[in-house]
Amino acid sequence: MSDSATPRKVGFLRRRLEGWRLRHQLPFSFWIHMIGIPMALLAAPISLFFLEWYWGLGLFVVGYLLQWIGHRAEGNDLGEWAAIKRLLGLPYVGIAPRWNPSDPTRL
Repeated sequence: MSDSATPRKVGFLRRRLEGWRLRHQLPFSFWIHMIGIPMALLAAPISLFFLEWYWGLGLFVVGYLLQWIGHRAEGNDLGEWAAIKRLLGLPYVGIAPRWNPSDPTRL
């Protein structure tokens, strides 16, 4: 890996994190995501290696539900659904109107 690629990767990651923070500005939404994201991500490894499949399914559903609740509180669509709607040409709310920046192209 060359050193010139590293600043671009850091810039890309920084922009993604800034965009994520812009979509999760309410403290409630931020912290409920801090619980829900690990639950949803750990569901598959836990069900594959440690517990029965239904525990993994339950973890995933509860983790995703927590994230959905956070997005309802924020007033925007879940990231995956916003991307699907965008691909299908449907209207979506990427950033709640109350948080929408003056220049949305910067995200």
